[in-house]
Amino acid sequence: MIAPKNILFILSVAFVLSSSSMLSAQEEQLTDTTLTRPAPAKVVLDTRMVADTHELGHVIWKDSPVLAMLDSMAAMKYYGDYDFVTNRDSLNIYGFALNEKPVYTDSVYAARIDSLNGETTIELAYNRVVKDYIYLYANKKKDLTARMLGLAELYFPLFEEHLDRFNIPLEMKYLAIVESALNPSAGSRAGAKGLWQFMYGTGKVYGLRVTSLIDERFDPYQATIAACEHMNDLYDIYGDWSLVMAAYNSGAGNVNKAIRRTGGIKSYWAIWPFLPRETRGYVPAFIAVYYVMTHAAEHNIYPVPPSIFYYKIDTLRVHDVLSFDQVNEMLGVPMDDLRLLNPLYKKSIIPYKDSEEFYICLPKEYVGDFINNEQALYAYVTKKGTEKKTLLAEIKKAQERTIHIVRSGENLGLIARKYHVYVSQLKAWNNKRSSTIYPGQRLVVYPSAKYNPSFAPKQQSTSTATASPNGVHTVRSGENLGLIATKYGCSVNQIKSWNKLSKNTIQPGQKLKVNKPATAIKVDENAEYVYHTVKAGDTLWDIAKLYDGVTVNQIKQLNNITNARRLKPGDKIRISVKSS
Repeated sequence: MIAPKNILFILSVAFVLSSSSMLSAQEEQLTDTTLTRPAPAKVVLDTRMVADTHELGHVIWKDSPVLAMLDSMAAMKYYGDYDFVTNRDSLNIYGFALNEKPVYTDSVYAARIDSLNGETTIELAYNRVVKDYIYLYANKKKDLTARMLGLAELYFPLFEEHLDRFNIPLEMKYLAIVESALNPSAGSRAGAKGLWQFMYGTGKVYGLRVTSLIDERFDPYQATIAACEHMNDLYDIYGDWSLVMAAYNSGAGNVNKAIRRTGGIKSYWAIWPFLPRETRGYVPAFIAVYYVMTHAAEHNIYPVPPSIFYYKIDTLRVHDVLSFDQVNEMLGVPMDDLRLLNPLYKKSIIPYKDSEEFYICLPKEYVGDFINNEQALYAYVTKKGTEKKTLLAEIKKAQERTIHIVRSGENLGLIARKYHVYVSQLKAWNNKRSSTIYPGQRLVVYPSAKYNPSFAPKQQSTSTATASPNGVHTVRSGENLGLIATKYGCSVNQIKSWNKLSKNTIQPGQKLKVNKPATAIKVDENAEYVYHTVKAGDTLWDIAKLYDGVTVNQIKQLNNITNARRLKPGDKIRISVKSS
């Protein structure tokens, strides 16, 4: 067997020799009378090679062997010493029989766990409950543990990268084993999803998108970041990683009640008797998993290799609607790999929106083919007859209806502005006569609905909409700032700024200035761009409305805005008015 470093050397020599032969051929074309070599012409090498025509008539451009070699050389450079051995004979250093299940004394288990205590800031205990879980993972679920040892090679590098970034003990990666057994598609009867088992509400708090087409709780990357943020928030509360785990499993409320029942002692084993039954086994299971995964060989357990390793995958941004069928049929990426690496796409369809980003994760061996054939992929018709218009129809159907859960402090005006619809539309969709809503209430919203003129508030004939000639609105009983802002086409923050309000509280009979800005700003007809100065309370939607034909997405693209929440008063926004 050739050593990895020797293979790298051979590939490097081959690459150099092939380059040298190309140069020699060019040099032969120079005549003897050439005195000075001309400046080298700009040469663009075609990095693609045509493969056989696809059975449905499409030409597939395969990746260049030279560029593919560069990927291999890079992998050898950084992972040349990586050796994932699965041969039982090589790993069985203790000489166990094939089906032997070693069992050790309490003193051996305690000594090994005490040794692990020296490697982590998490307090690890050994007792009867922990021993029972060690027996579970090392004996009764020995085959599952072997599979998890293999899957750890795929997921643990990702976990460790983000745990380190958030300054969380790397050993917290074992929490995902307790939660999901490293199954990215795991779901509980209670509704928790993914590797980190996020409930719908908690996932939303940490920014995980859930629609009819995607569920980012299943996305290993996004869910890991959310889990790290959640764990850090819990650590800020408890300052103890065992209590963090308990709260992660059962919620902070249950942990707080258990602490009260002990008289305020913030220790996991002190509150253990007062925790819900499933949480009483949670931290012991974590300790057992940490122990068994570390001492697998001592228990005659060896990893089952995963179908793919972390360093052999890559992520690409998608620029149009795409289905797994298209990628599978055109590029030959196995459907099992697509589903394993992209579990967040519920219908095996990757949607596309200008305002959001979507990605596909692929084995590295297919990345070059994807890049070379990207535009053809988007236009490809699958064997099933799935055309782009069919995919778009499915996406539109899924996005037509959404449910908004009312949060504390929200009103119909704020919700209407969030989805760019009218309050009257919200009322009609939810059969509401009044504007009263309450936290936790579920409202049906159709975000893609166009503004229906029959729902629109009447426009004022003057450039500034006012409640009365002097521009003052008198607050009526039942009104709030959200309703008033919606009525005059401005934001709550603008009203607060104009009236120097520090809170949202207003009283019936109170006078408020409602100087709504002009419906459109006039610009020089010869101008190509203008610059808008952001004011307190402005949003991109507010600004776009001021300029005819300008959209939020146009403003974002022209100003490279990725997070509109970072806008601040005084910022200069470039506006294209060529079509105004």
